[in-house]
Amino acid sequence: PAPHPSPLPQDARPPEAGTYGRIHLPDADKHLRRASAFAVSTPHDYVPIAIQTFIALGFVFGGLVFAAWLGPKKAGKVKDENFECGIEQYGNARSPFSIKYFLIAILFVLFDVEVIFLYPWAVNFKALGLLGFVEMVLFIAFVLAGFFYVIKKGALKWE
Repeated sequence: PAPHPSPLPQDARPPEAGTYGRIHLPDADKHLRRASAFAVSTPHDYVPIAIQTFIALGFVFGGLVFAAWLGPKKAGKVKDENFECGIEQYGNARSPFSIKYFLIAILFVLFDVEVIFLYPWAVNFKALGLLGFVEMVLFIAFVLAGFFYVIKKGALKWE
């Protein structure tokens, strides 16, 4: 069949099936479809990622180099002191304090991260079906079992 007339010039029109530029390849579409079904990434596909990584690393190291090069280099007693929010320092910084602070922080992070897993499940609730619901009930059961274990051991008691 004759091609339909187009208001676009010849070079601006998209190629017709089996035609690439001005060369007609009768089985080109068949070969392209077969090749795309088994597409394998090549090292050439990762060039943009490598470029972006090098640019990001260039900004990081460039900033560090320029800060060290342009920054002040005066040393002194006041300059070398530790700074604690403008509060005068007193006593030893190595004084012991309760392990409860660490325990509460670790438990907070643990349960906070577990709660974050609920969001994607809630977004895809309908698509996951009954199996997704059962899996999330098991997940919540394990989280609650851990929470009740922590309460039973008295890790959240503050004395």
